[in-house]
Amino acid sequence: MRIDCTKFLINGAWQLPGERERLAIINPATESAFAQVSLGNAEDVDAAVSAAREAFPSWSQTPVEERAAVLERIIAGLQARAEELAQAISREMGAPIQFARTAQVGAGLAHFVTALKLLRGFAFEESRGNTRIVHEPIGVCGFITPWNWPLNQITCKVAPALAAGCTMVLKPSELAPVSACLLSEILQDAGLPAGVYNLVNGDGPTVGAAIAAHADIDLVSFTGSTRAGCEVAKAAAETIKKVTLELGGKSANIILEDADFTRAVTVGVLSCFSNSGQSCNAPTRMLVPQARLEEAIAIATAAAAKSVPGDPASDTTRLGPVVSQAQYERIQALIHKGIEEGAQIIVGGPGKPQGCETGYFVRPTIFAHANNRMTIAREEIFGPVLTLLTYRDEEDAIAQANDSPYGLSGYVWGETEHARAIARRLRTGMVHINGAGPDFAAPFGGYKQSGNGREWGEEGFREFLETKAIMGFGG
Repeated sequence: MRIDCTKFLINGAWQLPGERERLAIINPATESAFAQVSLGNAEDVDAAVSAAREAFPSWSQTPVEERAAVLERIIAGLQARAEELAQAISREMGAPIQFARTAQVGAGLAHFVTALKLLRGFAFEESRGNTRIVHEPIGVCGFITPWNWPLNQITCKVAPALAAGCTMVLKPSELAPVSACLLSEILQDAGLPAGVYNLVNGDGPTVGAAIAAHADIDLVSFTGSTRAGCEVAKAAAETIKKVTLELGGKSANIILEDADFTRAVTVGVLSCFSNSGQSCNAPTRMLVPQARLEEAIAIATAAAAKSVPGDPASDTTRLGPVVSQAQYERIQALIHKGIEEGAQIIVGGPGKPQGCETGYFVRPTIFAHANNRMTIAREEIFGPVLTLLTYRDEEDAIAQANDSPYGLSGYVWGETEHARAIARRLRTGMVHINGAGPDFAAPFGGYKQSGNGREWGEEGFREFLETKAIMGFGG
């Protein structure tokens, strides 16, 4: 496996940055370094943006089939190196290897397959009377991506941007850059012209800020915390560039009286703990009828027993560590906050699981006898921590679900028509009914402080296009 992240890919060549400050890449299961990443600076960003700007006129004018052929080669490269990517993701951010293979790498591949399909069927030009409406690539894009779904969050930006005819500069998370370096090799091997895709590693305050503020970047797409997204938007405002933000969430999971109660609670717990709770759309607030709280507690306790933390390199592990010591400490602080505010722990609690003293492992934790004003129901914990809430009636359930600064996703369990009616009233960008999984052709994004713009599917593809009206075109 290639684990050399000391070089950047700029203008088609791997090169050492001018300043060679390096950061150790830590395996969160062992707390040991297994590679190093170079940290770039504004000069590296300038070089990458210049390369992308120079490549744009040619790439933006390539025929659809030429871009489609490149995407096909990228898909083949992802398939050929899928195991390398899975191993990299498991080592850099702690995902259990089977989850890395199926979900993490599977999602990355799905975004390129979706982009290829959209590219071949998209109407880049249409007539409205005497006017021609033309959809053109927006230009040079800057991408700033996180560590929790490292391949997924990169490919859901890179794939549609390439398909649309854009050029780009990527800054992946400095905590999990290995899969990004592998992807960069795959893109280069697919025959992308020099400068179309550029990789600059580094931290947010340096490289991320330089990308957000750069005058020659036409669009910046950021995925991460709401706090950091606010800073990106402020930096981008000076040059009036387009900004898309995919930020935090505190998704409610409403379990109705007519739901398959045992299945709903069980799947809700396992979904919350999936990826060690490190997903922005995780169903971290479970709302059940007041009269069925004790029943829900019993089911949730049994379900949590299936999520046993362990070595992510093992094929049987379902729950790995969280990504870093800092993340571990933040989760511990919020668990203690829940206790201080009067919530009752029914599963887990502070500290590390037995047998997992080394590594950033968190005990999968469930709080009950909580309310929606508590910190554990308001703030994104980003760990395997579930808050179990109760509601008086459906109006109360909807009100509590919507009473959040976030609006990324929602979940509803119940009789189909009933669940559909509740789903329409949730102020979120997405709703999953009765355990429905992700749909890579559907838009991904949220309301309120969960961000703006959309990724995935046709809506995500359109984010990388400008619209031009040519009047008098028809005659």
